[in-house]
Amino acid sequence: MVARVLLFVAAVMVVFTAATVAGVQVHHVVGDDRGWDPSTDVASWSSNRVFRVGDKIWFTYSSAQESLVELRSEEDFTSCDVTNPIKMYTDGLNTISLEGEGIRYFASGNTESCKNGLKMPVKIQPKEQKVAQNVVSMDVADGNVVSMDVADGPTLPSTSTNLN
Repeated sequence: MVARVLLFVAAVMVVFTAATVAGVQVHHVVGDDRGWDPSTDVASWSSNRVFRVGDKIWFTYSSAQESLVELRSEEDFTSCDVTNPIKMYTDGLNTISLEGEGIRYFASGNTESCKNGLKMPVKIQPKEQKVAQNVVSMDVADGNVVSMDVADGPTLPSTSTNLN
């Protein structure tokens, strides 16, 4: 009897976890509490992140000292040519939605800061597909085997902030 109850509880926990994680939009706060700043190692910060379609990236910075540009090409990004960006941000707090797959290039609007490493390519991956899995458990009341379909939720980067 105890084994049946434990099996049932485990199945309920799997269902609850899958339901609460599925469909989560991730909000990535660049540089965590240090923000978009020349002293922040944004390359290290971004290296372990997974960016997906539908996520948002938040950039915070001192608008008196910094700005943010989205560059057109890898060449502009590599050379820190910030003279002809797709868009320039100067508000000090910018939220950018990741709408489609591909690579987007962000850099400091200050050429020297960019050359000193304040730049970040963002590879945007497709939304994670929900794959159903079958969970089998025992019905506590009558001892019959019960089968449930559970959808897997997305994998969340460990240090990203969920603002939902």
